[in-house]
Amino acid sequence: MKYQNQTDGVYDIKAAGSKRKNFILWREVAMAYIAPAIMAGIGGLVTADRSLQIGALTTIGVTSALVAWMLGLWLRSRGARKRWIIGPHRLVVVGMFGVAGIAFGLFAAWVTADLLGTMIPMDQLAWVDRVWIDFPLSGFIASTIVTWRWRDAITTNYSFKGEDNK
Repeated sequence: MKYQNQTDGVYDIKAAGSKRKNFILWREVAMAYIAPAIMAGIGGLVTADRSLQIGALTTIGVTSALVAWMLGLWLRSRGARKRWIIGPHRLVVVGMFGVAGIAFGLFAAWVTADLLGTMIPMDQLAWVDRVWIDFPLSGFIASTIVTWRWRDAITTNYSFKGEDNK
């Protein structure tokens, strides 16, 4: 008579270093805010630049989180069905989305500067000058990281016939 462990299959515990990686949007958005905000905040402390310290928590962090959220929603809902995202090498796709993140950041900076410039005198809004750097840079960083991590989760959880996505 064979004895079988009664806990087999009851506890679904994965070993450390498991290959399965999930793309969880709220974590990506949180990290898209926290990571650039901390790095820019440290840069502001080191250089004693008060505007960079404030920008780290506002224009840099918020823009990164917003781009990560919008792109993550789109990738999660429609990305896996698009052959032009799944087919090419990962670096090509990440590069394309990085350029799109820069373009989105520049457009957002133009809209922000133009909209606020017509309603409020520019001398009262010193931070508006920062958006021309903060928005495109934040868009680039957030879009490349989110795309890389999404693509890694897709290629780990699903296999695509005849493709080497690593």
